[in-house]
Amino acid sequence: MTTDSGIAALLLFGGQAFAVPTIVKTLIAMVAVVCGAYLPEVLLANAIQKRRAKIIKGLPDALDLLVICVEAGLGLDAALNRVAGEMGRSYPEIADEFALTAVELGFLNERRQALKNLINRADLPSIRGVVNTLMQTEKYGTPLAQSLRVLSAEYRNEGMMKAEEKAAKLPATLTIPLVIFIMPALFVVLLGPAVLRAMDGFTGRF
Repeated sequence: MTTDSGIAALLLFGGQAFAVPTIVKTLIAMVAVVCGAYLPEVLLANAIQKRRAKIIKGLPDALDLLVICVEAGLGLDAALNRVAGEMGRSYPEIADEFALTAVELGFLNERRQALKNLINRADLPSIRGVVNTLMQTEKYGTPLAQSLRVLSAEYRNEGMMKAEEKAAKLPATLTIPLVIFIMPALFVVLLGPAVLRAMDGFTGRF
């Protein structure tokens, strides 16, 4: 931030390349300071939000593939690697997370730490639920495929409920653009000829 602001101030006040008043230069420098202070954080937060949204969207499909791999006899490491390879094109974000988790499961002394690292990287309740399920199945020996299938169905139903909720809010959301943009044009089309005829009538009288 300081470097960018210093460069902007140097370009504005240090040379004669910009023949603008001092007050304008000061305003530009202030805008550069504000942008340097807040814009990187805003862009980073936006990128994080988009990445998390894509992970949530692709998680049910990833769990379905993971169930198939586990039922085929693959271990957790190999199953995660296979899912990462299959989902590399459609959902590269979740593919990267699963691939990194599979690598950490292979070389870390504690396998639980690799799963906890996945929670720390993604920081999502859905990922935390998957990791807790994996830890419980590894600790107590419960069927992994069945647990993952239940989670997949739960997350898929949750996504459908959110989509239905957005669809229910759509009419209320479209009310303001309808009033602002469509209704004035509709009034012009409907009332315009009548107004023109009335103006012609008054012009003919006088």
